[in-house]
Amino acid sequence: MEIWQAIVLGAVQGFAEFLPVSSSGHLMLLEHWFGIQEGLFYSVMLHVGTLIPVIIVLWKEIVGLFKKPFNKFGCLVLATIPAGVVGIAASLLGIDDFFNEHIWLLGVTFLLTAAELLFSEFRAKKVEMINPINAKTGFIMGLGQAVGVFPGLSRSGTTVTAGVIAKVNKEYNANFTFLMSIPIIIAAALLESYKCVKAGSIGNINVPALVLGVLTAMVCGYISIKFMLNIIKKANYKWFSLYLVFAAAAAFVTAIV
Repeated sequence: MEIWQAIVLGAVQGFAEFLPVSSSGHLMLLEHWFGIQEGLFYSVMLHVGTLIPVIIVLWKEIVGLFKKPFNKFGCLVLATIPAGVVGIAASLLGIDDFFNEHIWLLGVTFLLTAAELLFSEFRAKKVEMINPINAKTGFIMGLGQAVGVFPGLSRSGTTVTAGVIAKVNKEYNANFTFLMSIPIIIAAALLESYKCVKAGSIGNINVPALVLGVLTAMVCGYISIKFMLNIIKKANYKWFSLYLVFAAAAAFVTAIV
C-alpha cells in the first residue's frame, strides 16, 4: 500500500467512523473508484487508530462505567448485544461482499441514512428529550446500532436516531452513542485479526504507510468526535443528509458505469 493510500484510508476511517455518513460505505466506494483496498491487517490497525480518540475524549465516562452501582456498565453491555449478534450474522452471510457486488445498494442505504437523519433532527426539535440512559433506552439505542452494521447505514446515525426515538436527553445520547462505539470497534478489530491470522495475510507491511494511516485515523477521529458531540446536542443533521444524497448519486453512477 502506498503512503497516500494509507493516509486517504485513515482519513476516511477516522472521519466517517463517527460522522453519520457510514465509513464502510465510503471505503467501498474508494475501492471501486481507485482500487484502494486496506487489507485485513491495515483494517485492524485503523480500527485501533479510531479507538484511541474515543478513549481520550470519553475517559471520564469510561472510568464512570466501573464505579458502583455499575448501572451504566450494565446498560452498555445490554446495548452492545444486538449489534454483536447482527454483526456476526452479517459477517457469516457475507453482507459486505454482497454490497460490493451490488454497489447500487449503497445508494439506497445512503438515502435511508439521509432520511433517518432528517427525521431525527425534526423529532429532536419538536419533542422534549428528557429520558436518562437506562436498560430500556440503552437497549433501544442498541437496536439502532445493530441496524448500522450494514454498509451505507451510519452506526452513529442510527444509534443517535434510536436515542431520539427513545427521547433520551441530547447530552446523554451523544456520550452514550460514542461509548457504545468502543466495544463495537474492539469487536471489529478482533474479528479482522482472526481473519488475518486465518488467511495468513499479514505479509509484507509498509511500516511508514501503516503508521501514517493510523495517525491520520487518530487525528481525524478525534476531530470528528468533538465535532459530533456538539452536533448531536444541537440536533443539526440536515447538511449530512444533503451530503448523503450526493453520496447516493455517486453510488448509483458507479453502479451504472
